Amino acid sequence: MKPSAFDYVRVASVEEALAHLTELGDRARLIAGGQTLMATLNMRLSAPELLVDISRIPGLSGIRLNGSTVTIGALTTHREIERSPLVAQHLPLLAQAAPQIAHAAIRNSGTIGGSVAFADPAAEWPACCVALDATIVIQGPAGGRRVRARTFFRNLYETDLTPTDILVAIEFPVTPLARRSVFLELSRRRGDYAIVGLALLARPAEGLLHEVALAYVGAGPVPMLARQAMAALEGRAPAASVMQAARAALAHDLQPGSDLYTSAATRQHLAGVLLDRAVTQLLSGGAAPHAIA
Repeated sequence: MKPSAFDYVRVASVEEALAHLTELGDRARLIAGGQTLMATLNMRLSAPELLVDISRIPGLSGIRLNGSTVTIGALTTHREIERSPLVAQHLPLLAQAAPQIAHAAIRNSGTIGGSVAFADPAAEWPACCVALDATIVIQGPAGGRRVRARTFFRNLYETDLTPTDILVAIEFPVTPLARRSVFLELSRRRGDYAIVGLALLARPAEGLLHEVALAYVGAGPVPMLARQAMAALEGRAPAASVMQAARAALAHDLQPGSDLYTSAATRQHLAGVLLDRAVTQLLSGGAAPHAIA
């Protein structure tokens, strides 16, 4: 199938893009990497009157460290994040997740801003943003605002963005040296969307887990922060009884759905499997930020 007819404009500034969005509202769509949008256009799931190409706007890409915050521009590609020494040093969870995004050709073009704005619950970056308690930086006609990732994702493919907003950057707090991370996912084939995935962060100390964060991929209409399971693990040694309680808590935390290939019950079971694997991997080393030489 081919897309419906549309007009196309390449803009050179955020202000120019906002002018088009203000004029047309939801009849215009932004395009940068296009790895998701082109598929929805070709399937006619999206039929905008105008595509606004923001890929050449200066200042919307790049990875910058500013004190205790790493800012990643919306146009930064998955591949740039995957290969970034700064990300590996300060945000090891992102370095773990990046290689699991689709295939190299897609990672070369797809952008973190596009992934987060599209808000597919089976995508890796939204769950990482929730686990790391990132802040989404948004620019609109009335000015800029910042929204916590944990409130940004509202429902299936629904976010805090309005039709006249542009996601311009994501701000991540630097992961402390004592905190470790694990990102795992299960898929039918390498490069497929995850059946279920898990972003785990915790600070192990004397056999106990502290500052636990669990964010699931593919386990609900949005990236799911497993608060009750986090509480079951917080401040405790992950003995068998503790892990059993945490797995049981996932039944209250997650809202998995069914599709042609995987039932909701299977996803719920696999979420517990990933929790066991992730905690074991974290205690055996996990990924930690690198100390600055």
